[in-house]
Amino acid sequence: MDKSKIVFALIFGVFFLFLVCLGLILFFVFSRKKIIQKEREKADLRIEHQQKILQTSIAIQELERKRIAQDLHDAISAKLNVVSLSTNVLLADENINKKQKDSLEQILDITSTTLESSRKIAHDLLPPILAKFGLKAALEELFEEFSKNTDIDIDYEIEDLSLSGTNQLHVFRIFQELINNSIRHGKANVLEIFMEEHEKGFVLKFQDNGIGFNITDVSEKPGIGIQNINSRVRILNGEIKIESSKDNGSLFVIQCNYGE
Repeated sequence: MDKSKIVFALIFGVFFLFLVCLGLILFFVFSRKKIIQKEREKADLRIEHQQKILQTSIAIQELERKRIAQDLHDAISAKLNVVSLSTNVLLADENINKKQKDSLEQILDITSTTLESSRKIAHDLLPPILAKFGLKAALEELFEEFSKNTDIDIDYEIEDLSLSGTNQLHVFRIFQELINNSIRHGKANVLEIFMEEHEKGFVLKFQDNGIGFNITDVSEKPGIGIQNINSRVRILNGEIKIESSKDNGSLFVIQCNYGE
């Protein structure tokens, strides 16, 4: 075999090995891409499944709240109204003595107080103003009730949002949780609230002057209130950012996007 044939054979061998190596590399690259794609699809399916479970769980909670509110209105409140009316009829009887009158007045007072508490609980469970007049009106009523019944000062600037009734309820619940957490756990007495809609979605800002908390602790072991807020933010296709430290209050910024 002459030298030219040997050189040609070597070149052909090297080229063949190069093609084999290139083929193996491409095979592993494309295989890896397919594996990653399959893992992403599985992860997306898990997230979608978890999202559906989350939505179902919250929907069940809201249905149960609606049922309890309806029961309070139709059963307990109705019966208390009957007791109140009957007591007033008895009080109008001029033949009763002072002791009987005092007892009836005490019953009437207890009934009135219980009836008012029942109405308030039913209202908190399912605010009728939300369905009738929308989110902005419902939140304004919520803020005014907290300001009137507690020593907390709420400064707010809010816009109405282009949301479905269900999503408006999620936003309303988020604010309920934030205010309750600030009062009960944060010991705050001043709140600053901002809600604005923009082209792609909306932003919520909630700040208090409370005692604050350790964000790491809350991230690792969130309470039920924070869990509920996070769940509803995810349903609204949003993200939440929290800033807080001991004795420096807390800031919650929630950014949600439409149609994504």
